[in-house]
Amino acid sequence: MGAAGTDTALETADVALMGDDLGKLPYLRALATEANAVIRQNVGASLVVKVALALGVPLGLVSVALAVVVGDMGMSLGVTGNAMRLSRVTPEGVVGADGGARDDG
Repeated sequence: MGAAGTDTALETADVALMGDDLGKLPYLRALATEANAVIRQNVGASLVVKVALALGVPLGLVSVALAVVVGDMGMSLGVTGNAMRLSRVTPEGVVGADGGARDDG
């Protein structure tokens, strides 16, 4: 359907391709799969760290200030860094930052 699709079709579709190049579908599927994995990792890591800190504060193992800093700012940086791994998922034919030729279509 590409960019020529009607507004109704674009609004009701689960996925709308804004171009007529179906060759990018494998890349988009790989990116979506990797993104879902990273989201699950980020949510899991955040929950584990926050539970550990919530248990550590009443037991006197962790100070409240450290729990706030690690639980909020630390995990924000951690999940952002983890999500940045998605930038390594590239379409086939695209060579990384080593200066190779690009074949973006």
